[in-house]
Amino acid sequence: MKTRFSSLVNIKKNKMQNSEEVVQKANKDVASASEALERSYATLQNITAPDSGSVKELLASRSLVSSARNAIKHNQEWIKFSQNQLLQAQEQLKLDMVEYEKFKYLEVDEVKKILKQKKLQEAKDLDEVALMTYNIKGHQ
Repeated sequence: MKTRFSSLVNIKKNKMQNSEEVVQKANKDVASASEALERSYATLQNITAPDSGSVKELLASRSLVSSARNAIKHNQEWIKFSQNQLLQAQEQLKLDMVEYEKFKYLEVDEVKKILKQKKLQEAKDLDEVALMTYNIKGHQ
C-alpha cells in the first residue's frame, strides 16, 4: 500500500544499502592492509645480513632492511587509515539504519491509520445499507 512515506522509505533503504556496501569495501581494505603488513614482516625476516663480503654488499643489505622497515611503517599507517575509514563507514551505516527504521515505522503507522479509516468507513457503509434495507422492509 502506497503512503506519503513510501518514496522516502525507498530512498532511505537505498542509502542504507549503499552504506552497507561501503562498510564491506572498508572491511576488504582493512584485510588487504593487514595482509600487506604481514608480507612486509615476512620480507624483513627473509633478509639476511652478509657475514662476509664487501662493504657494497653490506650497504645493499642495509638498504634492503631500511626499505622493508619503510614498507612496514607505510602498511601500519595504511591499516590505521583503513580502520578509521571502517569506523566512519560503520557510523554512517548506523545513522542510515536509524533513518530507515524511522521512516519505515512512520509508513507502517500510516498504513495502520489508513486501514483503520477504511474499516470505519466500511462499517458506516454497512450500517447505512442495513438502515436502508430496514426502512424498505418496514414500509412494505
